[in-house]
Amino acid sequence: NYLTITKPHSFNCWFAKNKVVFIVKLKCFFLSLIGHGNHKEDSPFLSSTDAASKKNDFYDKNLALFEEELDIRPKVSSLLSRLVSYTNITQGAKEHEEEESAQASRRKTPKSPNMGTLMGVYLPCLQNIFGVILFLRLTWIVGMAGIMQSLLIVLMCCSCTMLTAISMSAIATNGVVPAGGAYFMISRSLGPEFGGAVGLCFYLGTTFASAMYILGAIEIFLKYLVPQAAIFHATDPPGSDSAMLNNMRVYGTICLSLMAVVVFVGVKYVNKLASLFLACVIISIVSIYAGAIKSMTHPPEFPICMLGNRTLVRDRFDVCAKTVIKGNITVPSQLWDRFCLPGNMSSAQCDDYFIQNNVTEIPGIPGLGSGIIRENMWGDYLQKGDILEKPGLQSVDAHGAMENFGMYVSADIATSFTLLVGIFFPSATGIMAGSNRSGDLRDAQKSIPVGTILAITTTSLVSVVLFGACIEGVVLRDKFGDAVRKNLVVGTLSWPSPWVIVIGSFFSTVGAGLQSLTGAPRLLQAIAKDNIIPFLRVFGHGKTNGEPTWALLLTGLIAELGILIASLDMVTCYLFFLMCYLFVNLACAVQTLLRTPNWRPRFKYYHWALSFLGMSMCLALMFISSWYYAIVAMGIAGMIYKYIEYQGAEKEWGDGIRGLSLSGARYALLRLEVGPPHTKNWRPQLLVLLKLDEDLHVKYPRLLTFASQLKAGKGLTIVGSVIQGNFLDSYGEMQAAEQAIKNMMEIERVKGFCQVVVASKVREGVVHLIQSCGLGGMKHNTVVMGWPYGWRQSEDPRAWKTFINTVRCTTAAHLALMVPKNVSFYPSNHERFTDGNIDVWWIVHDGGMLMLLPFLLKQHKVWRKCKMRIFTVAQMDDNSIQMKKDLATFLYQLRIEAEVEVVEMHDSDISAYTYERTLMMEQRSQMLRQMRLSSAERQREAQLVKDRHSLVRMGSLYSDEEEEVVEAPPEKVQMTWTREKCEAERRNRNNAPENFRELMSLKPDQSNVRRMHTAVKLNEVIVNRSHDARLVLLNMPGPPRNTDGDENYMEFLEVLTEGLERVLLVRGGGREVITIYS
Repeated sequence: NYLTITKPHSFNCWFAKNKVVFIVKLKCFFLSLIGHGNHKEDSPFLSSTDAASKKNDFYDKNLALFEEELDIRPKVSSLLSRLVSYTNITQGAKEHEEEESAQASRRKTPKSPNMGTLMGVYLPCLQNIFGVILFLRLTWIVGMAGIMQSLLIVLMCCSCTMLTAISMSAIATNGVVPAGGAYFMISRSLGPEFGGAVGLCFYLGTTFASAMYILGAIEIFLKYLVPQAAIFHATDPPGSDSAMLNNMRVYGTICLSLMAVVVFVGVKYVNKLASLFLACVIISIVSIYAGAIKSMTHPPEFPICMLGNRTLVRDRFDVCAKTVIKGNITVPSQLWDRFCLPGNMSSAQCDDYFIQNNVTEIPGIPGLGSGIIRENMWGDYLQKGDILEKPGLQSVDAHGAMENFGMYVSADIATSFTLLVGIFFPSATGIMAGSNRSGDLRDAQKSIPVGTILAITTTSLVSVVLFGACIEGVVLRDKFGDAVRKNLVVGTLSWPSPWVIVIGSFFSTVGAGLQSLTGAPRLLQAIAKDNIIPFLRVFGHGKTNGEPTWALLLTGLIAELGILIASLDMVTCYLFFLMCYLFVNLACAVQTLLRTPNWRPRFKYYHWALSFLGMSMCLALMFISSWYYAIVAMGIAGMIYKYIEYQGAEKEWGDGIRGLSLSGARYALLRLEVGPPHTKNWRPQLLVLLKLDEDLHVKYPRLLTFASQLKAGKGLTIVGSVIQGNFLDSYGEMQAAEQAIKNMMEIERVKGFCQVVVASKVREGVVHLIQSCGLGGMKHNTVVMGWPYGWRQSEDPRAWKTFINTVRCTTAAHLALMVPKNVSFYPSNHERFTDGNIDVWWIVHDGGMLMLLPFLLKQHKVWRKCKMRIFTVAQMDDNSIQMKKDLATFLYQLRIEAEVEVVEMHDSDISAYTYERTLMMEQRSQMLRQMRLSSAERQREAQLVKDRHSLVRMGSLYSDEEEEVVEAPPEKVQMTWTREKCEAERRNRNNAPENFRELMSLKPDQSNVRRMHTAVKLNEVIVNRSHDARLVLLNMPGPPRNTDGDENYMEFLEVLTEGLERVLLVRGGGREVITIYS
């Protein structure tokens, strides 16, 4: 306000330069006024109230004690009313349409989801489980694997799904589950990275499952319902497979388009059709049981024609015999004409195998009482092209002609146990059909566990034993029913007619495809609305009633890819489902073991061991069925995970992985508390003290650059700063400062933590940081701070006093200290030194820090090409040759490659230059001390500080704004002086020429002269040897014990480092940090 009124031009210029910082400060200021803005999931208040209710909150007479906080801490009654009014209406749940007429000016009121357990969960699960695999492939699986191995396959798959359903029930009853189902549960339990990766994989699995169901429906339509509807026809038997695939592609695309239109119109029409489709499924299952019971006394007539022990395709001929009698004449049958030249009864013109073996007929459905179960007990795996043979029949092995191969029923693919597991498992994947539609359920917490577990229990009663005990083995192994006149194999067992199963299975597969095509777009829309994957954002939009239009379009395109594959056995969607189930179990196990306070599921029949067992089974099934597809699926999920981690929006959902990290960190910290790290494990854990300017910009960002080069991403880095002021008033500024430092850390690639302290004095704030940063064993052991530039030019001593006080505090706390001097000349992370030296001047042993730091710096690409040189100083009484040998041996044992030099420093007289330098230093100190004692100067300084505080109440490290008043000695006033005498004495004291004479006659202290002599001599040697070094590391002498010589100490350091471009002053922490032992 002051600037805008008095100096509007200055304010405009300042605002143009500091717009971003100004906005950050303003935001933090408002946050400090109104509290923090939280994510909607962090708050239990699910809907807002109107102004009237808020006003009533404030003026409730019984709550006068709390009236100032009622905006952030509402009344209990208000909270409960908001919870009651909450509904989980989400995309796809609002089944109202906008009125098309021109008179409609407003939309209908959204209806709450009203689907219960039966229609919402149980029936969709039942329909998906009793889908295409049960009707088209289960009999074939029993025939190939045998009853025992088939039971093992079913047991494995159903156990896996049942354990997953238990875990899913626990997660689903642990709070409100809106749309998204499995994705929502995984992402909120394991985090956005796992949730997004597994959610997208589950979406792909559901989409390809819809293609699988559509292909199953088209296979039933073209093979069993209307075979004459085929568009493409094969001219020869080997080409029949390709013609069939082309027919399935055409009809599958048409069917997919029709289903997509039905889903686009609205999910309520899918639900209306679901009951019809499910009725067909139930009738089909009942007819199978009825047919099995009837087969005990009256098995259905489905004879199979066998040539030797080989099964013949029954629709290629009329009579199962080589000859037939017409009148009284024996004539060749159609079967004869297929294997021999037509019209010729001579055996010389026939197939060898046909002539040497007899044609017999056996029942295709012997029935429950026939004992066929013994023959079907064990498996008979076939390779592609193998002819189906019955082991018990006699056969003469003879070579048959290849042109007659089409007369036999043969295996279209090679089979194995793992392949059959992969083919059967999709029939068990229907357990998620209910949870995918969680947004449409009235009470998802109740419906999902009850409906899912009930559906699995119901379907498990349909035993494979039934098929193995009733149907002939060669018929079971006949995938397409060629041996029973192209009838569906399951249909041959049903009662009263095979058409019941054919029609029921067709409608069942169509219904399952509709359910998958309904659930997949809603899953994608839920992922897109969470905004964790930026490029999927467009799929979060839909129609006005929330129907996911764009997601449905993408789902249709991906499903079309599955349709183009056209082979029911090749559409492998189950791996994505298995991965989803694996992470559902993992989520439940992690939440159970962590025992987070929010883990309170209403479903109580779960245990972490069951979840781990389910997870292990899912992983085993993935690699048993197809290890290479499992690796591909896990690779896809891994890539999505890394993409979300680096590019996706950051989300905090209080997930279990965060809790797991916290638990692991706590365990590690408790382990670290046992004792200090061994010397071999010691590495600098940095506390970097930063200085901020008045606009919250980091004044010396190269300090962070140096820290990142030294750490290379390893160990602990804490970046701290101090704001001068009152915590209650400066909270917003503290947040803005933290954000500015975090941004700079990100730019400089510093991996670590930020801590900003508000203190009344900067010196006290630095001490607080040194004492309190870190936690447990993860505490800093090294402090990095900048050099107080301009301390000579400043008349205010507070800047260098704060610096020296910090040096004393680090020494007292047994912490190492690094002071990079001329830090602005240090290289950035983008520069690289191709040559040069890092010189170490080892004057006194300080724990080995000087040896370790260059080694760590050389790990970084900036310093990697630099060579290391170590200089040490020898006095007159030292053997410099032996010192060099010993130092070389020591470095060899340390495994550090460096050149070694010993510099001899001879005793010499103190030069006149040293004496003059010391004298100037002490005269300057005395003069500044007298100036600070001047009352006029004190008043001017106080006014200056007051003006600064009125403009910006902001302090930073080494700032000049810390109020520190130097006490003046009391004036001596004689009781007998007159008023004039007193004023004259005061004038004389202010102008005192004798003070100047005292200053000129001052003699330097001898200890200061000695110290200056050392600094000058060392500086001469260092500059002579290391003037062209990339970096010079030097022992930092400690401050004097007597605080009166603090200013002289700063001068000694300046003299010691004069003429050097980059200097790193190092003080050890009082312990060894490097060792020669392994």
